[in-house]
Amino acid sequence: MSIDDAAHARLTTRRQAGYDRKQARADREKGLLIVYTGPGKGKTTAAFGMALRAIGHGLTVGIVQFIKGGQDSAERAVLSRFENMDFQTLGEGFTWQTQDRERDIAAAERGWAEAERMIADPGYALVILDELNLVLKYGYLDLVRVLATFRARRPDLHVVVTGRHAPEALVELADLVSEIRAIKHPYREQGVKAQKGIEF
Repeated sequence: MSIDDAAHARLTTRRQAGYDRKQARADREKGLLIVYTGPGKGKTTAAFGMALRAIGHGLTVGIVQFIKGGQDSAERAVLSRFENMDFQTLGEGFTWQTQDRERDIAAAERGWAEAERMIADPGYALVILDELNLVLKYGYLDLVRVLATFRARRPDLHVVVTGRHAPEALVELADLVSEIRAIKHPYREQGVKAQKGIEF
């Protein structure tokens, strides 16, 4: 449906007024707890996009990968080139690959020790905990302990948590939650394998 110039002007004027009201209300800054979850592709990609944005502003970023550490990662290769990036890969691959619960728990504990170090260090502006949601779902780390660390973080620190199956208590605590839905995926519908520059 097309609209005439006068209707368009009224519509855009209303939108501008609404935007101005929201901008006037948003008058403070704080460290955010952000969760990217859901069965769709792109959770880690969204978090790493935020990492690039923060790096571009000269902020120091820490990343801990809890599951995918066993795989080569082009993102890790690029992001690790920046001086203000600390990229730790402490997972050993997906749980169906290791098939060893005790080993997975030990890897999760190593990852969480790095996460706690970054969260406690005032030099970091943004800490990304990639696939932490899966670690919590499988019970490799204690959720109460993790949430207590998030609550106690300094007021200006941003923390991003990714992975399917975000626990409800984490969703409730978070400031921003985005659920990425799976509508279509070429792997499932067409048998297209993971490809360079797209999945890794």
